[in-house]
Amino acid sequence: MPRFNNVRTVPFSSDEMFALVADVEKYPLFVPLCESLVVHTREQLPDGTGLITATMGIGYKAIREKFTTAVTLDRPGRAIVVRHKNGPFRKLENVWGFTPRTESTCDVAFALDYEFSSPVLAVLMGAVFDTAFRKFAAAFETRAGEVYGRRAPVSSTVT
Repeated sequence: MPRFNNVRTVPFSSDEMFALVADVEKYPLFVPLCESLVVHTREQLPDGTGLITATMGIGYKAIREKFTTAVTLDRPGRAIVVRHKNGPFRKLENVWGFTPRTESTCDVAFALDYEFSSPVLAVLMGAVFDTAFRKFAAAFETRAGEVYGRRAPVSSTVT
């Protein structure tokens, strides 16, 4: 099962980065391989947690797939958790964490664990997904610069 972990210190606040990642409808504008995203349900719980069910359309060359996820937006806990509901994956879990460093900087942790349900699709898309997922965190940082204004980079760590 491919796993990917990345921690980047970015020149944006944890609130700014949380809002950017939570704005799933904008993903087709900047997320690698993402061609479409449809939100089916959005719910706000009294504890401040939000729940979204969404379907993402992804594509590379002639291959097109769609998958549905359940997204938990835990603003008080500064975390976003994405879990697979249906589609071409046997397993898909993506966890974002936003840890403030200063008023205007934060650490953004991005962890991804996935497995395709089809061995054929794993062979066809495995390397492409691995490359795309490694670019995800950087894509969000670039998007933050577009939305909030460019700021000097801080640092990053990839594992």
